Amino acid sequence: MAGSGDLSTITSKTGENVVRKPRGRPAGSKNKPKPPIIITRDSPNTLRAHAMEVSPGCDIGESLATFARRKQQGVWVLSATGFVSNVMLRQPSMSSAGPGSGPVVTLHGRFEILSLVGSVLPPPAPLGVTGLAIYLVGPQGQVVGGAIAGPLMASGPVVIMAATFMNATFDRLPIDKDEAIATAATHDQLHGRAIGVSDIYAPSQNMTTLPPPEIYTWSMARPLSKA
Repeated sequence: MAGSGDLSTITSKTGENVVRKPRGRPAGSKNKPKPPIIITRDSPNTLRAHAMEVSPGCDIGESLATFARRKQQGVWVLSATGFVSNVMLRQPSMSSAGPGSGPVVTLHGRFEILSLVGSVLPPPAPLGVTGLAIYLVGPQGQVVGGAIAGPLMASGPVVIMAATFMNATFDRLPIDKDEAIATAATHDQLHGRAIGVSDIYAPSQNMTTLPPPEIYTWSMARPLSKA
């Protein structure tokens, strides 16, 4: 019968049998499995979440720097839990010398981590770009904090929540209207091109002109070597 899923036979006026193929999609064709999409490598702009455990007696800052160097990825520290001991903190500077010029205070004893934030970039990142800030609570309930200015030794297991990235875009601020237009006009020429650190941080010849955004790119991640 016409309209059925099988081939139908129609007798013509001459007495010959004519085979007609059915129209439409074959039954069950929509349910055929599709081949999977396989991504062979991560996008350089992807953030990947990590839960890192630092063993007791290890320097947290040095452990993060080693991880960033071996993986060739930037590390964005979001939070941490655990205890540390004998912390060196840099206090805010009251002078006009700029950041990093304040006095360093050494705290003796065991402290619980309330907050740990900052970023760690692999070499050849210049000084001043990376750094960690921490807030601690002491045994008497006092809360202290500041920029980490020395070894940060774990006094027990410390768990760090962090995100890693491969690219970092550097911009100079503020941006006014005319500079934003000039930046947009030249952005396509620089998009996707790796810029050296010396190019990013070299002083501008014209301080009134804002350079376009630049991308600081590291090589693809390498697996950690076994100890």
